Amino acid sequence: MAAEIQPQPQARKPCLLSKIEAFQEVVTSAVIIPKEDGVISVSEDRAIRVWLKRDSGQYWPSVHHTMPSSSTCMSFNPETRRLSVGMDTGSICEFVLSEDYNKMTPARTYQAHQGRVTVVLFVLEMEWLLSTGQDKNFTWHCSESGQQLGTYRTAAWVSGLQFDVETRHAFVGDQSGQVTILKLEQDICSLVTTFKGHTGNVTALCWDPVQRVLFSGSSDHSIIMWDIGGRKGTAIELQGHNDKVQGLCYASHTRQLISCSSDGGIVIWNMDVTRQETPEWLDSDSCQKCEQPFFWNFKQMWDSKKIGLRQHHCRKCGQAVCGKCSSKRSTIPLMGFEFEVRVCDSCHESITDEDRAPTATFHDSKHGIVYMHYEPTTGNLLTSGADKVIKVWTETNGCIFGSQIREGTFTRLSLIHLPKRLGLFRLLLTNPLTF
Repeated sequence: MAAEIQPQPQARKPCLLSKIEAFQEVVTSAVIIPKEDGVISVSEDRAIRVWLKRDSGQYWPSVHHTMPSSSTCMSFNPETRRLSVGMDTGSICEFVLSEDYNKMTPARTYQAHQGRVTVVLFVLEMEWLLSTGQDKNFTWHCSESGQQLGTYRTAAWVSGLQFDVETRHAFVGDQSGQVTILKLEQDICSLVTTFKGHTGNVTALCWDPVQRVLFSGSSDHSIIMWDIGGRKGTAIELQGHNDKVQGLCYASHTRQLISCSSDGGIVIWNMDVTRQETPEWLDSDSCQKCEQPFFWNFKQMWDSKKIGLRQHHCRKCGQAVCGKCSSKRSTIPLMGFEFEVRVCDSCHESITDEDRAPTATFHDSKHGIVYMHYEPTTGNLLTSGADKVIKVWTETNGCIFGSQIREGTFTRLSLIHLPKRLGLFRLLLTNPLTF
């Protein structure tokens, strides 16, 4: 059956399953315990808590452990029940949880950094503990011996970290807006490449090992999808937030990207689509529609005795146009614009109602999100807010709060015009990468 473009039948909303309160400070990190109906949280009040859901439907702490300083981040491995907690002091404390999640036993402490630990990631397949800190160091330790295997100095302190087990590549996003790819051996770290597409600092990273795609979120409100494994050098920017992106999660079974921002917005992006790239912005000294000079074109202004106009660009064709020739606004979801953007008058006439059909779904969590976690086995989503509350959201009708892909139909992804700075990404990938 041939695929057709159809409007989304009905936007589903996240269903709030539970709320966990009673925190003295903001929860910096939390995870859903798969198959146990529980939550592990660490917070600025120095407490590590394990919450289990009771018959009443409420979450109650089965473990409450006080740390010597504030806990900043954590990584939990459900197979080994190993909990690695990053500290404000630069150390990482490791614990092992009992099978019934009613006891937590200290295992080891790593003196990993000289400053606040920003991200910690345990890799079971390698028995490695990866971490980054505000001391601008990326380090990895052997979790069996506790010894440090290596370190790498980053350009700025790191706020995003992902790892690909198959190729042993680490993806590091920092406060300068740069993403660095590192190749890790047992005790050797080599730089593969770096690329920068954000105007703000990188706040979140998410890796899809199947499609070999890296997603990066930033304080500039944007998300960039980097096609790394395909060696195509494609970098597509997604715009669906009005504030800093705080979290990214990828639901592989539905091929949907879930993102959240500090204003409480949750956006569900359908990634199972064929994308049309936005055009390059063209350079011109005069409007490419009416030929009126722009304000820097002194010669044409003098010759024509006309005052120069401000330059704009049509998001659909990329032409340089004046305000009069681009007075219309429109959404163009197929090209990536879920919100109304400037288009020239001729392009506005060519855009149909079908072209304007929305494809991404937008939701309000009702609290300023500081952290997000997605549990793929249950399909549940966790958000931690600036209001010191954890919210657990459930999926609806077998899909992650979004639209379903049905036979014969497909929906389109929301993108935004690619800045010229992303052209560098294609050049970086002209050299073969060992993905």
